[in-house]
Amino acid sequence: MQLRWGVVSVLALLALATPPAIVWTKGSPLSLPSVPQVVRAADFAGDEVSPDARRLAAWIARTNDHAGTNFVLIDKKFARIHVFNGDARLLGSSPVLLGGAVGDDTVPGIGERPISQVLPEERTTPAGRFVAERGHNTRGEDVVWVSYLDAISIHRVLTTNPEERRLERLATPTPDDNRISYGCINVPVEFYENFVRRVFATHRAAVYILPEVKPLDEVFSLRPASLAS
Repeated sequence: MQLRWGVVSVLALLALATPPAIVWTKGSPLSLPSVPQVVRAADFAGDEVSPDARRLAAWIARTNDHAGTNFVLIDKKFARIHVFNGDARLLGSSPVLLGGAVGDDTVPGIGERPISQVLPEERTTPAGRFVAERGHNTRGEDVVWVSYLDAISIHRVLTTNPEERRLERLATPTPDDNRISYGCINVPVEFYENFVRRVFATHRAAVYILPEVKPLDEVFSLRPASLAS
């Protein structure tokens, strides 16, 4: 049964940190034992999702692109995260906060800059397929590194700056005010603990971030026909 999580208060953590044990990769097959299976469709458990999210999830399920493991899908247009099990059935979904700038690419070398030097127009959440895993920030707290080289992670919502009203932004019913981060994906702490952290507890897993500017098929190099639901 799908679980929708509201927002809870949480101590924030920064997402610039020491490297994970395995450096992230993008656009390559998961180096995990593949579980033989035949899955024909993804199940969103009645959740309202964008057409692109539904099409991509259906393709993932049919092709076993996720190697039979749990996977994460982030819909930037809807500002939501969806966590699936290996059978492509929804475990839970939640609103998220994303990069303050619209765009599907990151600036080369941005992960090496101090966060104070990242310009507002450079604060994008990149689109694509990533092999992500848990790591730690400089305070020793865990995050999920989506792209370590670009300093992009999934982490508990930051509340260090009250003026940003991040908890309030997560609680509103529309995605219009969910663009505030430097590019990382902020999730409610309870959702992070109960879903995100568990997915990456023992191994890496695929994270799919849908584009908001580029066509879906361009980002994922997929033929339109292969994504038909």
